[in-house]
Amino acid sequence: MNAQNKPELRELSYAEAIREAMDIALEDDPSVLLMGEDIGVYGGAFQVTGDLVDKYGTDRVLDTPISELGGAGVAVGAALTGLKPIFEFQFSDFAALAMEQIVNQAAKVRFMLGGSVSVPLVMRFPAGSGTGAAAQHSQSIEAWLGHVPGLKVVQPSTPEDAKGLLLAAVADPDPVMIFEHKILYKMKGHVPEGYYTTPIGKAAVRRAGKDVTIVATSIMVHKAMETAEKLSADGIDAEVIDLRTVRPMDRDTVLDSVRKTGRLVCVYEGVKTLGVGAEISAMVAESDAFDFLDAPIVRLGGAECPIPYNPELEKAVVPQVPDISAAVRDVVQGRV
Repeated sequence: MNAQNKPELRELSYAEAIREAMDIALEDDPSVLLMGEDIGVYGGAFQVTGDLVDKYGTDRVLDTPISELGGAGVAVGAALTGLKPIFEFQFSDFAALAMEQIVNQAAKVRFMLGGSVSVPLVMRFPAGSGTGAAAQHSQSIEAWLGHVPGLKVVQPSTPEDAKGLLLAAVADPDPVMIFEHKILYKMKGHVPEGYYTTPIGKAAVRRAGKDVTIVATSIMVHKAMETAEKLSADGIDAEVIDLRTVRPMDRDTVLDSVRKTGRLVCVYEGVKTLGVGAEISAMVAESDAFDFLDAPIVRLGGAECPIPYNPELEKAVVPQVPDISAAVRDVVQGRV
């Protein structure tokens, strides 16, 4: 069942929704297995895996050694043999230790063997700032992996999509990288019961509007929604698009919105330079939607520095609601 035909809704946290998706996948398909450091008895670095090891045993919920490169290599190999691994990194930053397997193996094997094999691999990355985890545990690196042909990259912003996109990723024959913002794990929202998928490559219009388009990713969707509600009191009607998928990017939804509003603000937590917003901006500039623009495109991304440990500095280096509000007002009122 797809996201457009949902069963009855109830509330779960973002983490609970992910756990339920993994539970469904494990129960429905014996080829699915979970892998990662401390995901068994400990339940995962952020307790997302929970007690699934008690239900499915250590043959299907595998604690891997403290070697991201080694664990990722085993996951890629398992996928090539017909299994469907869901591999959890403790922090997205640790992908740097496994880039050989992700970028040179998982992303390329199908192409290099002429389509004779597939790599049905899911990798989960707890990402983003806001937990005081400092520079090596707080990055948003979705643009790194979004640059690689052969990978699909998603960023669910709601519990419903966290579950639906994970189940869609498990069903996908190609490697899917899922970036889960750590601050969202405790956020609650309506989640359909049972099996359903949220389509990979399809953005969601979270709020319709006519004056400006805000395209946001991950936790920035919630900040954009808060901004839009505050701006509405001043007569600024913002449309908010949750990109959901970095690769493949939903060109049609973004361009249709820009043609309607004539203005575009891109909001993302990753470093501004060469980030997701740069691709969105280029996509608009290279299309006929550019002719509909009434103002320059504005990008709001992370500062050109590592994430600080100090909580006030940590907030200062990524976009916040006042930053988004000021940018939108400047665009709408012709100050850029």
